[in-house]
Amino acid sequence: MSAPAVHARGLRKSYDGIVAVDGIDFDVTAGECFGFLGPNGAGKTTTMKMVYGLAAVDEGTLEVLGRDVARHRREVKARLGVVPQDENLDKELSVRENLLVQAGFHGIRGAEAEERVAELLEVALLTARAGARTPELSGGMRKRLLIARALVNRPDLVVLDEPTTGLDPQARHTLWQTLDELRAGGVTLLLTTHYMEEAARLCDRLVIMDHGRIVTEGAPAELVTRHEQPHLEAVFLHLTGHRLDT
Repeated sequence: MSAPAVHARGLRKSYDGIVAVDGIDFDVTAGECFGFLGPNGAGKTTTMKMVYGLAAVDEGTLEVLGRDVARHRREVKARLGVVPQDENLDKELSVRENLLVQAGFHGIRGAEAEERVAELLEVALLTARAGARTPELSGGMRKRLLIARALVNRPDLVVLDEPTTGLDPQARHTLWQTLDELRAGGVTLLLTTHYMEEAARLCDRLVIMDHGRIVTEGAPAELVTRHEQPHLEAVFLHLTGHRLDT
């Protein structure tokens, strides 16, 4: 068996004495879509930040793409793509320029950068809007641009923190198709979401977190059967006592 894309044991993180992630264990198989569900403050985003190197690990072991993130942070980040929860596109640049700048960060320049940007504009369905500045785009277009930017370096693992929050149903389904294509191409996806339909639709496996701990793990359909509930949202309510949007 190949090594997991992400391997975590006893993972722990605190901020000013407040425990955000409380000794969790999980493995993400290469090529799958693995999800994190939980109410606000459950530790999902902190876990993601540790995976992509924005937050340091306080305790435990975290290996990403076969590398210990504490010792090989730069090497790991070079093989990741990140779609943050909060949009951070450069509003003064065009769609194309946002991608070219990101390519430069990864040492991709000249004709190679131009070719890669053209490919990503097509993937994101943004070729016709390449010269537009980002404030001129719809919310769905900006999300697709964020994903395209995350793919500039041809990452092995893409981390997506609530990628479809605020999108209308049509834009959400378009984004789901993009994620399906990435997974079909062998890219590992790690995501948080507030949408049960999205979790059931996209995730091969997922964990439900509450108060910094993992309370259950498995495939969506398996969790419904195991906990004897009618659907995934009922499983969530049964285990946490929270609505997902609290």
